Amino acid sequence: VQLQASGGGLVQAGDSLRLSCTGSGRTFESYDMGWFRKAPGKEREFVAAINWIGENTYYADCARGRFTISRNNGERTVYLQMNSLKPEDTAIYYCAGSPNYSGSIYSHEFPYWGQGTLVTVSS
Repeated sequence: VQLQASGGGLVQAGDSLRLSCTGSGRTFESYDMGWFRKAPGKEREFVAAINWIGENTYYADCARGRFTISRNNGERTVYLQMNSLKPEDTAIYYCAGSPNYSGSIYSHEFPYWGQGTLVTVSS
């Protein structure tokens, strides 16, 4: 599956932003999907994930309560709604696909990656 992330931009602290990730190919709906981010000078980190049918969601502590992951398999798209953004949320956000996600925070479970979209939150 090929993934294309979009929706990043420059926002102010407290604003909201919705990221989208669209997959190509007929098997998108069979993949569990995740969002990761990489901030300048930091390691890439897990943000959120959702299983193939959208029944189960998983969040990192940094995202829980502020971010919501969802998906629309008919549109082959997974979303990350980000509210109450903080300057520390500034990062390149990547979507990723996994054929068999275990619920962990580990990026190696995701063999398919989009190109990333930049989110910048000003104070």
